[in-house]
Amino acid sequence: MTNDPAGQYGGVGLERSNQALRIGLFADAMPGRTFEDVAGWASRTGLLQDLEIGVGGYSPAPHCNPSQLLADPKALRRWRATLDHAGLGISALNVSGNPLHPNPALAQHHDRDLRNAIRLAAALGVDRVVAMSGCPGAAPADRAAPHFSGGGWLPDLDGIAAWQWQERVAPYWLEMSEFARSEHPRVVICFELHPGTFVYNFETFQRAAGLGPNLGVNLDPSHFFWQSMDPLAIVEAVGARIGHVHGKDTTLHTDRIALNGMLDNRWPNPPDAMPWNFATVGRGHDAEWWARFVKALVGQGFAGTISIEYEDPFVPAEESILESARLLRSLTRS
Repeated sequence: MTNDPAGQYGGVGLERSNQALRIGLFADAMPGRTFEDVAGWASRTGLLQDLEIGVGGYSPAPHCNPSQLLADPKALRRWRATLDHAGLGISALNVSGNPLHPNPALAQHHDRDLRNAIRLAAALGVDRVVAMSGCPGAAPADRAAPHFSGGGWLPDLDGIAAWQWQERVAPYWLEMSEFARSEHPRVVICFELHPGTFVYNFETFQRAAGLGPNLGVNLDPSHFFWQSMDPLAIVEAVGARIGHVHGKDTTLHTDRIALNGMLDNRWPNPPDAMPWNFATVGRGHDAEWWARFVKALVGQGFAGTISIEYEDPFVPAEESILESARLLRSLTRS
């Protein structure tokens, strides 16, 4: 039996029975190529079945103009035909951003991107939107930068996370869950659990999950490795609320960790000095670990796409993607 932390999922879009795990690519890995080029290359690999498309937020949306596609049905059909011709599906639309930014202009921009992503997903028949919960400032008057309240004993930090949740995070996502349900009843908004956003671990997601049955997780193990969290335990704990998965690894450098720990405000540069780096699948943790990860996903009923997210600073994009895809395909076929 899979877990459901909110106890109320109700079958909204997460069930994908009688399907094998698929391997895909987050197309933002190739921002300098046209959509046609990326789709054609992905198809020719013989390894990739789906693309995840960046449509706003922090993504520059290099392969998709949501406003144009929503306004022009012919343009939408032509865009979709590119994927159909390549024999590829769409695993998700990615709009990871900060709709809770204390700067109203930035917050409104990312909020608009998120709503357009949900509308575009409905138009395309896509049932996954990858997003971030966002992060507010520390107080009502903040306008400059988000405040990530990740823990600290100083009195100045006391109560910030509680205020953010009550006044910003919970009201926003309660309304957004309802908006998504009205626009696209089958869509699941999949939170990227990432430090710097309010919803970044199991406890914070467990709270968010109670705001709406269509709020799930985009499970990326690379984000958990460097937080000293166990991705396999997260898979079991999140269970049926796993809506989408990223394929990305993390290398951990014990000699550097011994001196500076995991919290390093220089990230991501210089990568040669960092205590950890995002990595090609299999270069941070071996095939045996990834086999356990795939088995854990299947054991929790996940039957969607593992979408390769390229962020390895030491390996060229094509090499990294192909190496990741070969390993993941070998494990999903076994």
